[in-house]
Amino acid sequence: MREQVLAWLAENVPLNRINHILRVEQMAMDLAVHHNVDRFKAGEAGLMHDLAKNFQPQQLLQMARADGLEVDEVLEANPRLLHADVGAIVARDVFGVKDEEVLRAIANHTLGRPGMSLLSCIVFLADSLEPGRGDTLELQALRQMCYQNINQAVWKTSDYTLKLLMEGTRLIHPRAIATRNWFVIRAKPELLIMESTT
Repeated sequence: MREQVLAWLAENVPLNRINHILRVEQMAMDLAVHHNVDRFKAGEAGLMHDLAKNFQPQQLLQMARADGLEVDEVLEANPRLLHADVGAIVARDVFGVKDEEVLRAIANHTLGRPGMSLLSCIVFLADSLEPGRGDTLELQALRQMCYQNINQAVWKTSDYTLKLLMEGTRLIHPRAIATRNWFVIRAKPELLIMESTT
């Protein structure tokens, strides 16, 4: 199926996006091996995570609604946030992906989701931290954290992304904040207890 997906990407996605996708695929497989997750599932989700990235806003909205997805006011105002959920629809309907865990990993790669699986965490992190995203000390530390404490890596990567979004006027979806909070609680419960007593 990989060759079929690559052929579809070559017709529908610009080259710089394909290069990003291939880096995400590789990083997802590397993380999967480290965390004893099925590397083929990780590679499949990584390869297909941005299938809908270049869809037009109206197409994203139409496909999301047709599939029964809830479209709130933030998604209505910024339909590009739907590309992850719509990408899972494309993976299912165009490429016949039936594995729910793979489909959820594709759907969760942008906003995350509280309680998401280890596979979803891996694809979420690979998308945010693949080598093409830059090579700052902060990014290097986040990449290292992915191999040490995945819950903390999701939390800190969420913080990193939220800070970037808050520097401009971009909308932040509540699911991104809920994801961050869920992983803070799992990564550092003792920290929360200490902060609440001071």
